[in-house]
Amino acid sequence: MPAKSISTQADGKTFEQLRQECLQKKKLFEDPDFPACDSSLYYSQSVPINFEWKRPGQLCENPEFIVGGADRTDICQGELGDCWLLAAIASLTLHKETLARVVPNDQGFDRSYAGIFHFQFWQHNRWLDVVVDDRLPAVRNRLVLLHSASNNEFWSALLEKAYAKLNGSYESLKGGSTLEAMEDFTGGVGETYETKSAPTDLFNIMKKAYDRGSMMGCSIDITSSAESEAQTASGLVKGHAYSITGLEEVNYRGKKVKLIRIRNPWGQVEWNGAWSDESREWNVIDSSEKKRILQNSMDDGEFWMEFEDFKANYDKIEICNLTPDSLMDDTKRKWEVNMFEGNWIRGSTAGGCRNFIDTFWTNPQFKLTLLHADDNNDKCSVVIALMQKNRRALRKEGLDLQTIGFALYEAPADEDHLGKDFFRYNGSKARSKTYINVREISERFTLPPGKYLLVPTTFQPHDEADFLIRIFSEKAAGTMEMGNTVDADLPDPPMPSLPEEETDEEKGLRRMFEKIAGSDQAISAKELQQVLNGVLSRRREIKFDGLSLNTCHSIINLMDVDNSGQLEFQEFKVFWEKMKKWIMLFISYDTDRSGKMSSYELRIALKAAGMHLNTKLLQLLGLRFADENYDIDFDDYLTCIVRLENMFRVFQALDKSKTGQVNMNILQFLLLSMNV
Repeated sequence: MPAKSISTQADGKTFEQLRQECLQKKKLFEDPDFPACDSSLYYSQSVPINFEWKRPGQLCENPEFIVGGADRTDICQGELGDCWLLAAIASLTLHKETLARVVPNDQGFDRSYAGIFHFQFWQHNRWLDVVVDDRLPAVRNRLVLLHSASNNEFWSALLEKAYAKLNGSYESLKGGSTLEAMEDFTGGVGETYETKSAPTDLFNIMKKAYDRGSMMGCSIDITSSAESEAQTASGLVKGHAYSITGLEEVNYRGKKVKLIRIRNPWGQVEWNGAWSDESREWNVIDSSEKKRILQNSMDDGEFWMEFEDFKANYDKIEICNLTPDSLMDDTKRKWEVNMFEGNWIRGSTAGGCRNFIDTFWTNPQFKLTLLHADDNNDKCSVVIALMQKNRRALRKEGLDLQTIGFALYEAPADEDHLGKDFFRYNGSKARSKTYINVREISERFTLPPGKYLLVPTTFQPHDEADFLIRIFSEKAAGTMEMGNTVDADLPDPPMPSLPEEETDEEKGLRRMFEKIAGSDQAISAKELQQVLNGVLSRRREIKFDGLSLNTCHSIINLMDVDNSGQLEFQEFKVFWEKMKKWIMLFISYDTDRSGKMSSYELRIALKAAGMHLNTKLLQLLGLRFADENYDIDFDDYLTCIVRLENMFRVFQALDKSKTGQVNMNILQFLLLSMNV
């Protein structure tokens, strides 16, 4: 069953609730979330034309939502550069079940008309129901953006408005790929193949895609605008979007011949070469086979070609692989789909590509387990798609597409998040062909069964974006996010030693402590600051400007066993033993002796201190403690490590049964406690 859609209105009301309200009030709907004003049209410039917002009833006498069925003639481009969207809508009209989801048929200009319409789009693993009013931009009472050839039909213009609302404005729709819109209409994953450099098993790839209900199209490249829509001698049209509607193998004169069925959306103008409707090849094959394949073929724009002729004449193939919830129940086969969402956050998980080995390992990592080979094969087919989220809507904030890609490595057994050395000494087993600034990059791989590590990245380090990964496989695959461990292995504090057993260092600390503590033999946060700054200032290997009072309060919270709000010497001495280890850790990551360590190294520094944090927590810590150069100074490092140990110890004290739960799990507890 198709997944239920989610209302996107700011007030949370559904299409039907809003429509009923308008009918009861006898008022036409005006969308407060996407008002009829210039900012809904353009964000980067003043509106170049003097638009008026008009409802269909103001543009013609008898407006209709759909006239005689939705087809390609309903889609005429206007002044906006969104032909990629129009091509996708044209393809959508060939798939009636999918069209019925995107363009629900429970609306129109009949008695239930209230100036409100709705459309459904897939966005990042969710189906969204987008509501719009029917005020459309017009000039001199004519629509100037997407419109139908029939001047009283409005479904396509309203669909464009809903898609513009989803992406922030009409201007946000300038420039894109047909597959991007096809994915938003279906929830599928797109693939593109060049026929002249396609894999040798291209027919098999396309046949499997067809059996799984995938939407496929093809086109012939043009070398100049003059060639657009130009017809060749063989009956094919250049620069024109065709749909692929079938693939078969037939016995022809003792050998198997691969055939492909193609449809011209014009409904006419067909291939006139071998295996065309009236060609002699059909007279040689078995009559029942001919009847089954041709199905009373006529000049309807649909025709068969031999696959080799197809590759020789067409240049590009686009495949939109559909998810199981997008398919009809009678689809022969269905893809297995796994999905992850994540972020590249500067200072913690935006490590950039393999060229930047010092930070590459900090990118999010995912494990993929391929257990079962494809039918009739010893390898596993898998399509991996990496999508960056919301970038079209973010254009108005000056943010455009990041340059993205991914790599696959053979995963070692039982490792969590893998470190720098693994990537330094192990090459990738597969990767995206290139890094490119597109919304989604996808690749098909044929891999032996096994465990693999998937690393999605931006090209440059420190570039931020939210992303979605989808993994399509023929057989069920195991997937998990790496670096999800949240725990701590903290040693018990040592027993206090007698004064006569103290080392020379401890005796020196005692003298300084007693001098500052005074008669109560305990020190406050302010006095602790004085002690530590005095001791640390003598250590030449640490370059810092002194510890803050805030850090010293955190230390007292960690070490104050008797809850006095002060530290006695034995408590201070235990802390000093911890401090020495933390200092050595910091020095080992302060490679240039600047008094700072890279925030990207925080994961391994904390791991060495006995604390394992997941990616989400590390991202929060990076945002809280890293400076504009993605560095953490000694004071912030110490504050971070002291607070974390304190929170782990509090949790462990509360979790007496060692279940990892105290009305909340450890992750929830840390997120609540960190105050970052």
